[in-house]
Amino acid sequence: MASDKVVHLTDDSFENDVTKSSTPVLVDFWASWCAPCKAIGPVIDGLAEEYAGKVKVAKLNVDENPATPGKFGVRGIPTLILFKDGKVVDQVVGAVPKNQLEGLIKKAL
Repeated sequence: MASDKVVHLTDDSFENDVTKSSTPVLVDFWASWCAPCKAIGPVIDGLAEEYAGKVKVAKLNVDENPATPGKFGVRGIPTLILFKDGKVVDQVVGAVPKNQLEGLIKKAL
């Protein structure tokens, strides 16, 4: 079940929703055809629920929004990048376990 706490980004909304965000933002760069992206989807939704109010969890479809992934050197998906105060704090590539993503989020809290 998809979480209503996940923000769906576009190239146009990225700056406002991520770089200007007062809370840390975990961005999932994904595509609909990507099996590992689908596998990690429920984990992302769970984190959005768990950290609601503390961390914004967002997804950006790389096929529909090609400009933004290039700015951050996204070469493989899923790539998850953690932003704080508009800057990259850390990133992971691949369908990693939930505890690794929680460790990432804790760096920004």
